[in-house]
Amino acid sequence: MTAPPPYQWFTSSYSGGSGTECVQCARTDPGILVRDSKCTGGPVLSIPMQAWQDFIDALQVTP
Repeated sequence: MTAPPPYQWFTSSYSGGSGTECVQCARTDPGILVRDSKCTGGPVLSIPMQAWQDFIDALQVTP
């Protein structure tokens, strides 16, 4: 049996540039993973794709 490949984490474009408030995300088949970049071995939130899409839609600014 082979181990699954590691997740490809990326830093949110909304994270601050000072390095003190970075959020990282990773895409998976069932949804999105979210973690604190300063504590990569710490807790990870697993968010279903529809809930993530609802979150993103709520952030959209309307003119």
